[in-house]
Amino acid sequence: TLENRACLTFCIKLQHYKVTTFFYTPHNRNSYINFKIKKMATKSALIVFLAVLSFGHCCYGQLQQGFYKDSCPSVEATVFKVVKEAFINNSTIAPQMIRLYFHDCFSNGCDASLLLDGPNTERKASPNLSVRGYELIDAVKTALEKECEGVVSCADIIALATRDLVFLASGEKARYEIPTGRFDGRESSATSVVLPSPQMSVSDTFKMFRDKNLSLNDMVLLLGGHTIGVTHCSFIMDRLYNFKNTQKPDPSMDSGLVQTLQQKCPKNSPTDGAIDLDQDFTSSKTVDASYYKQIKSRRGILQIDQQLASDELTSKVVTDLANGGDFLGMFGKAMVNLGSVLVKDKKNGEIRKTCQSCKKLFCMP
Repeated sequence: TLENRACLTFCIKLQHYKVTTFFYTPHNRNSYINFKIKKMATKSALIVFLAVLSFGHCCYGQLQQGFYKDSCPSVEATVFKVVKEAFINNSTIAPQMIRLYFHDCFSNGCDASLLLDGPNTERKASPNLSVRGYELIDAVKTALEKECEGVVSCADIIALATRDLVFLASGEKARYEIPTGRFDGRESSATSVVLPSPQMSVSDTFKMFRDKNLSLNDMVLLLGGHTIGVTHCSFIMDRLYNFKNTQKPDPSMDSGLVQTLQQKCPKNSPTDGAIDLDQDFTSSKTVDASYYKQIKSRRGILQIDQQLASDELTSKVVTDLANGGDFLGMFGKAMVNLGSVLVKDKKNGEIRKTCQSCKKLFCMP
């Protein structure tokens, strides 16, 4: 098993009168089961151990490295070929796909339910109206169906394509292995979409991540996805002109940055301009740790970004990352953890023929 990847890692200590078993999962890194069984024979102890092992696999067992090694051995090469061509043509596909991956996983699990198209599906929820990247997923699916018809899920395509785009956008420095074996969901409802808002506090945002069994570090690292991509003026107008109804800019934002952004986002503008989330123009299109250096310098664009640098819950992690911590390696682990949220299996999922619709015409209750 790989660190933070496998569905179950364990430590078992056998003694003459006691067996202690501990298991660890990426879904809940703090949970454990501790059995103390007095005067238990070694043979019986092993039976209990195997039962606990079985319990863990029951809950988290379908994701694994090389899930398609027999059924579609060329899957990763095919995904990378299509993704690289798209990235060369338009590098903005990288932040778009990171956002799509997050929006799909965070609402109802990593099941490609965001891809289902219909009048009231997740795609039509307000936070998802600006999500992009669907065409790339369709292109990868088309290529894979030619090689391995009906084998690779759209949910796994999202995870693999996002991984490859992080690799490309990092200058081919950030390569992480992500387990596969997700099945596609059969339900998608706009009313079920609940995502953190940029205006939320750090503590409230963390509560939402914790509900998904993601850690505080996962949250800080996943928000580090803002190292590339853009937001729009409408999301920061309050910070520039009327922060918390004070009729003044947000005092936590660098005054020079306020002036620069006010020029790009004037009051009553008929357009909603795009603003780089990483204000270091030399790296705004590169996945790196610059984002943390920027928010440490009070140059965060979204309110939640700036709060990460000052809130006592997260400031130390931000400082460590800004000062040379292994962001790329840690970001990869956080992306793997995100990809484990509420995955579907063959009992409650399927392998779609096309990513925009279920096998059956009506697949939602």
